[in-house]
Parts: sequence; structure tokens; C-alpha cells
Amino acid sequence: MLLAIDLQSETPIYTQISEAVIEGIAKGQLQKGEALPSVRTLAVDLGVNLHTVNKAYQLLKQGGYVQINRKQGVIIEPNAFPIADEAFKQRLWDRLKPAVAEGVCRGVKREEMMILLDEIYRDLNKM
Repeated sequence: MLLAIDLQSETPIYTQISEAVIEGIAKGQLQKGEALPSVRTLAVDLGVNLHTVNKAYQLLKQGGYVQINRKQGVIIEPNAFPIADEAFKQRLWDRLKPAVAEGVCRGVKREEMMILLDEIYRDLNKM
């Protein structure tokens, strides 16, 4: 699994790892039932602390994206991902709102914002 992290980013490394796995799932690069590298392997590959990778995997587990099994390791959820319920939609709103607000402050028009969102959606949903 190829993962790019930015050690200079303000975004915590565990968040970058978690978001990269979710993006890989969305793009179809990671399939349901597929095993992710062990915590130790990924930590060594990325040159980060074991606890950082473990925290990323725990976030993915809490979000319903992976199962953690002592024998099989970390597996992309083999059954169904959680539905986009109202709680999820509220979290999505909370995460998008600051980005949209920054765009508004910088003069990005509504139409441009919608085009960007559509391009991101199409990029991730090429299945």
C-alpha cells in the first residue's frame, strides 16, 4: 500500500494515514476484505511511531472502515460500511464548513466551489 504523508503538514500524521486509507477505499484502490499492513510494518515504512499508526487504525475502526482481528490483522471492512446517517452528515458539515468559509474569504464563487466539489467527488468515485 502506497501512502504519502507530509511530515511538515499541520494535519497530524495519524489523521493523514486515516484519510489516505479512506481515500484508497473510495477510489477502489483498497477493496473490502483486503488486509492493511501491520502497525509495525506501516510504521517502519513511513518512518513514524507505532502509536501513530495504531491511532490511525483505531480511528478507522471507530469509523467502521476496518476490522481489527488478532489473527488476520487490520482488514478493510468485509461487510458493509456504515450508512451516511444524520450524525455522519453533521460531522461532514462540520469538516466542510471551515474549508468553504476559507474559500468565501478568498473570493471563491459558489459556482467555482460546486465545480471543485464535483471534481473531487468524480475523482474519488471512478468505480
